[in-house]
Amino acid sequence: MDSSPELQRFLQEEKQKAMIAEMVGKLTSECWDKCITSTPGSKFSSSESTCLTNCAQRYLDMTMLIQKKFQSMQQ
Repeated sequence: MDSSPELQRFLQEEKQKAMIAEMVGKLTSECWDKCITSTPGSKFSSSESTCLTNCAQRYLDMTMLIQKKFQSMQQ
């Protein structure tokens, strides 16, 4: 198996892309289920919009916190 630096960098980038895609999917699903309680119209209500913003921010903050914790445990 080729373990060139270019291959390793490519694989790391692909893992990061996959993690981001997974995070976006989970974030969308979780926040949608929590914040959108009725049939959506052409735009979100102000309360839905606020809820989605807060939910997404909390989700991203927790994800970053967990990643930092795992990184510190690996060192």
